[in-house]
Amino acid sequence: MDEPCSREELRACLRDLATVNRLTLGYRPLLDWLESIAPATPRPLRILDVGCGYGDGLRRIAQFANARGIEVELTGLDINPDTVAIAAEASRSANHIAWVHADVFAYQPHRPIHLVVSSLFTHHLDEENIVRYLAWMEQQAMLGWFVNDLSRSAVPYHLFRVFAKVANFHRFVQHDGPVSIARSFLPEDWRRMCAAAGLRQGDAAIRAYRPGRLCVARNKAGRR
Repeated sequence: MDEPCSREELRACLRDLATVNRLTLGYRPLLDWLESIAPATPRPLRILDVGCGYGDGLRRIAQFANARGIEVELTGLDINPDTVAIAAEASRSANHIAWVHADVFAYQPHRPIHLVVSSLFTHHLDEENIVRYLAWMEQQAMLGWFVNDLSRSAVPYHLFRVFAKVANFHRFVQHDGPVSIARSFLPEDWRRMCAAAGLRQGDAAIRAYRPGRLCVARNKAGRR
């Protein structure tokens, strides 16, 4: 799905990816982290989602915040203009979310960002640009950042191949899901990349979530 395709095809693929996220509890790691960090954050809490895709992650954050009475300002950023348009279209009832088409490394926020998050984004980058992205988040995020991605493991790889085919997900999802798992990372990879980005040992917490997620969290307030 990194290759050019029609907006209609991309929309169908992104919808199925949102279904995968829901069925595999893909939002849980980020929401657990927000639960731990949000009480100590200012209001409104400004959150940037990099590689926002269908926008389903931000919509879940909005639901989380509304349920707890937390005022938030949410921004979804994606390099693909069609993706941004699709996310905005799918989020009409959540009109407080701003959608931005931009390369993250060229993005200049109008106001300071409290938290930067991303889901299923970093495995699309090579290691050099992941290190660059980690350093960018460390500079831009005032209070912390969270990387929600996949864990490279044989069991999720083979299970997802069967699951996606049985569920008759979009052909992009059936192809890209196993490829994404195969090109994702292990804890030692994240430790090496965090060190290369200038983070000290202990600055970021690396945690696995079942099924098949490996996440990296940074809390600048000292709580993880």
